[in-house]
Amino acid sequence: MRSFYYYKYTNVIQNHMKTFRLKGLNNKGEFTMEKLYVTDLDGTLLRNNATLSEFSRRNLSELIKNKDLKFTIATARALPSVRYILKDLPLNIPVIENNGAYVTDYKTGKHLIVNSIEGKLAKDILYIISKYKSSPYVSACNESEDKLFYGDVINEGMQLLLNDKIKQDDKRLNQVQDINCVLSNKIVGFTVINKEKELTPIFKILKEKYGKLLRFTFEEDQYYPGWHWLTINSCNATKAKAIDTVRSIMGFDKEHLTVFGDNTNDIPMFEIAHEGVATSNAKQELKKYATKIIGSNEEDSVVKYILNDQNNG
Repeated sequence: MRSFYYYKYTNVIQNHMKTFRLKGLNNKGEFTMEKLYVTDLDGTLLRNNATLSEFSRRNLSELIKNKDLKFTIATARALPSVRYILKDLPLNIPVIENNGAYVTDYKTGKHLIVNSIEGKLAKDILYIISKYKSSPYVSACNESEDKLFYGDVINEGMQLLLNDKIKQDDKRLNQVQDINCVLSNKIVGFTVINKEKELTPIFKILKEKYGKLLRFTFEEDQYYPGWHWLTINSCNATKAKAIDTVRSIMGFDKEHLTVFGDNTNDIPMFEIAHEGVATSNAKQELKKYATKIIGSNEEDSVVKYILNDQNNG
C-alpha cells in the first residue's frame, strides 16, 4: 500500500524549478558545498511558550536575506500554526509540516508533496478510534484546500487544541455532524486527544494491525500536561524522508546537512544527517544520536549555533 503523492516528484521538479531553482546545484548539476540547516520547532527553535524570540527572528531573517542561508523547518505543526508563529520569516526552501506528511512552499502554501493514508485504511482507523470512544481531528486535503475536520469535542484536551486553532484563525477548521463523511477527502492524518489510558488500546490495536503501513506518535502534550496525543500518519510521512526529498530536489549533499531537534520523533532525521544537533533540554534517547549538544531552546541555541557555524565555515 503506497502513499499518495499529490504532485509526483517529476512534476515537483518540473513545475517548481523556477521557484526553487535547485539552489544547491552548480552549473554542471553537481552538489555544491553549501550547508542546509533544518530545525524542529517546539522545544528546539521555539521557546517554552511556543514563540520565536526577537533575537532568533532578527538573525534568521538577516542570514536568509543577506547571506542566502539555506534554512527550513521540519515540524509536527501544520502550516497555519507555523505561519502564526514564524509570521514573515523569509523561508525560501520548502517547509516540512505534519511530521513529513506535507512538503510545502511557505510563501504560497502550495503543497509540493502530500503523503496520505489509503482510503480503506483510513476508514478502518476511524472505526477503531470511534469504537474506543474517542473523537479525532482529521487532517485532509483535496485539490483546492486543506481541511481539519472534527466532530464532537468530547474532552478538555480537544477543546484546548480547538481554542488554539481559533486563536490562530485556522481556516482549515470544519466541524461535521458525522465524522465518517470526511473519508471522501484525501486523509493525511488523525490526531486523537484523550487521557493516556483511553488512547493506549487504540494505539496497541492499530500498531498491531497496521504497524508497517502507519507511523505513530504517542506522547503527553508538552503545553497541556495530563492530556496525551496519538497522531497517525502514513509510514511515508516522516521528517527524515521529507528532508531527504527536499535535500535531493534542492541539490544539497548529505555531508552538508545539519538538523536540530529535541524529541524522539527527531531520531530518524538525526540518522540521515551529517550533524545531528540536540538541545540540552532534549530527550536522553535523542541525545544518543546527536553529534553535538547545544544549550536549551530558551537560550536561542539553534540560531547561535548557526551564526557560529556560518562565521567559522
